[in-house]
Amino acid sequence: MIADVVGTPPSGPISPAEFRAFQACRPDHERWELVAGTPRRIMTTIVHNLITGRLEALLVRALMEYDPTRMACQRPGVELGVGGNHCPEPDVSVIDADYAPGQQFTSRCYLLAEIVSDSDDQTVPGTGERWIEVKRRLYRGHAPCEAVLALQEDRIDVIVDVKTSIGWQSERLTAPDQLIILPRFGLRCSVADLYRNTPLMPRRGTGSKP
Repeated sequence: MIADVVGTPPSGPISPAEFRAFQACRPDHERWELVAGTPRRIMTTIVHNLITGRLEALLVRALMEYDPTRMACQRPGVELGVGGNHCPEPDVSVIDADYAPGQQFTSRCYLLAEIVSDSDDQTVPGTGERWIEVKRRLYRGHAPCEAVLALQEDRIDVIVDVKTSIGWQSERLTAPDQLIILPRFGLRCSVADLYRNTPLMPRRGTGSKP
């Protein structure tokens, strides 16, 4: 059963097709994911949105110079082809620049990034894994994907997964001066470039405010 715009989400488990039908009748400002067959609404913080915008801007600038056939965007609809009863919604993706007018979903993502929130740390029923780990696994299983980023919003902590000729290689960055280098996307930035002016790296002379 699919809920209407003012109704409650359908009770799980539901199929990905039923989930897409549910999404289609929700207001545009809402964000939802399908987690083990159950719709879950995504709620974000100011810090989450700031880091998301920073990453998108850095990728947009890098790709314009390095590979204009690709573009970065926030929260695209993705059909990974590997999700089973999961439909994640990445915060930032790199996709083909030649998308069609009115297009809502893409089946080719070259980079997938998550700003990890509290809901991403919850355990997925039946798996014993945190949702962010399930998403990283699904993203790495998406054939066109070349890189996956997972950035914690409550601490300086970035996991960079890169596809190589011998498989996926992972690196964890926890210091502001460490570099994120993704040659296939022309990206070279510091961890600080993503966290600067957040409560984790506040401006000088400013204190925390409620």
